[in-house]
Amino acid sequence: MFRYLVKSSTLVKYNKSIPTFKNFNRLNFKSNFTTTTLLNHGHLHPPKKGEELYITFVLKDGSQKKYAVSEGDSVLDIAQGNNLDMEGACGGSCACSTCHVIVDPEYYDKLEEPTDDEDDMLDLAYGLTETSRLGCCIHMNKEINNIRVALPQMTRNVKSSDFE
Repeated sequence: MFRYLVKSSTLVKYNKSIPTFKNFNRLNFKSNFTTTTLLNHGHLHPPKKGEELYITFVLKDGSQKKYAVSEGDSVLDIAQGNNLDMEGACGGSCACSTCHVIVDPEYYDKLEEPTDDEDDMLDLAYGLTETSRLGCCIHMNKEINNIRVALPQMTRNVKSSDFE
C-alpha cells in the first residue's frame, strides 16, 4: 500500500513500511518559523490616559472587580482578558450563551436593543432575567461608563450532542 504526499505541486509516493520519502531531496523543505507578539484574549486595548471607561463585574461569590477599559471593548473580551470566569465558547460570535451577564437595571436601557440572534441565544441561557444580555454583544461606550454586570451562578454550553 502506498500513500502520497503533496508538497509544492509535487506528488511523491512513499512506502508505508519505510519511513523515508523517495525523492526527498527534490522537495526543498525549509523551516520557516515566525514569531508574533503575545495577545490577550479578545485583543484588549489599554485605555488612553483620560479616555478610560469603567466596568464593574459582580462575581459569583458576590465580590466586585472594577476595571478601566477602552471604548469598543466587549464585556466578553474584558472578562477573559482579566481572567474572570466567563467562557465565551463561540469566541464572541453570538452563537452560544456562555457569556451571559446580568446587567444592572440602571444601565440596561442605555444599551442597544438586542438583535434577534442575541435573543435566540439568550433563550438558552441558564438563570435568564429581565436584564440578561450576552457579553459579546455589549461594547463599551461613554453612555454605559461605570456599568455593573453580574456573572450568573452557572452557564449552559449547548452542544450538538445534546440533541441526539
